[in-house]
Amino acid sequence: MKRIMLWLAAAVIAAPSSAQTVEGSKPLDNVYIGVNGGVATKATGVKWMDNLNANAGLRIGKWITPSFGLALDGSAYFSNKPWCSTGTGVRASNVSLLGTVNFTNLFGGYPGEPRNFEVVGLYGLGWGRLYTSCRSCYEPTNKMTSKAGIDFTFNFGSARQWQFFIEPSVTWAFLGANSQPGGQPTYKLSWSDDQPRYNVNNAIVQLNAGIVYKFRNSSGSHNFRLYRGGVVDNSGEIDRLNAIINDLRAQLDQKPREVVKEVVREVQVGGKEVRVENLVFVTFAQGKSLLTKEAMEALNGVKAGSHVQIVGTASPEGSPELNQRLSQARADAVAAYLRDRGVIVDEALGKGVQGNTSNRLAVIYVK
Repeated sequence: MKRIMLWLAAAVIAAPSSAQTVEGSKPLDNVYIGVNGGVATKATGVKWMDNLNANAGLRIGKWITPSFGLALDGSAYFSNKPWCSTGTGVRASNVSLLGTVNFTNLFGGYPGEPRNFEVVGLYGLGWGRLYTSCRSCYEPTNKMTSKAGIDFTFNFGSARQWQFFIEPSVTWAFLGANSQPGGQPTYKLSWSDDQPRYNVNNAIVQLNAGIVYKFRNSSGSHNFRLYRGGVVDNSGEIDRLNAIINDLRAQLDQKPREVVKEVVREVQVGGKEVRVENLVFVTFAQGKSLLTKEAMEALNGVKAGSHVQIVGTASPEGSPELNQRLSQARADAVAAYLRDRGVIVDEALGKGVQGNTSNRLAVIYVK
């Protein structure tokens, strides 16, 4: 128990450094809901394959930082094995308040979006209830519980909004029996020396699998977003980018830049003339493919149901291979955001460096 408390204290100390890398979020941001199911059995005294107890659960949680969060976890158990029959469809239930730690982000840093595979630990206290009139088992109807587990998670979806997880866990019961005159055990909730605490003989082991959906945040993403350059105040950078965009639009009205000539050539359809008003430009930070708040605002002007073609470009600093991957990632980021808004993306191409004046942007042609 002391080790667990020391580990939690270290995690709390580490939390502020994790929180400094991401943008602030509103109370209902980074909230998720999930369902799961699996099997459980007593930790000792039974054969695993002969005494499986089916269960199903619901989990609602919130990530406070990319590394630390809270979750409300509930499970219902349906089988009576290996205990006596309760005569009810649901034999027992358990509800826990869990602290969650994303070990992958804690030790590896948060890269700006969830990785394909992550490891998450969970631990907390709860309350279990037995639904029975069976007194021959001499089990207490209510039990204080503690749950610890580890989730092996797989993130997927266009915006990494879905997550599949496999979770082995252990749940202990803190309510034990005291012998009374006459040989009948009675039950009480106390912390006296004769009460079992983290005792393997008063625990169940469980293996579940589940799926989670992460709700959309106020920023438009389904996950945390990094600060650009780790700087909280981005007003100067925003003004600079707005000035670049306005200057680019003014020059396009007079004489399109070489990069735009190349991009327009990519989106020509049936000889149709491409006009400046049919184009939307979004810019990116150097070496990044994450959409900024200003980029999202620009993309919000594209109406749902519109057909678009997207071309991502890169500035010439990196290698051709890197610039090609980066330009494609920028095109894909724009495409994912527009699809979520109901826009039809006909094509999303990364073209690397275009001409001699290529920059860190994506051009969206709205048909």
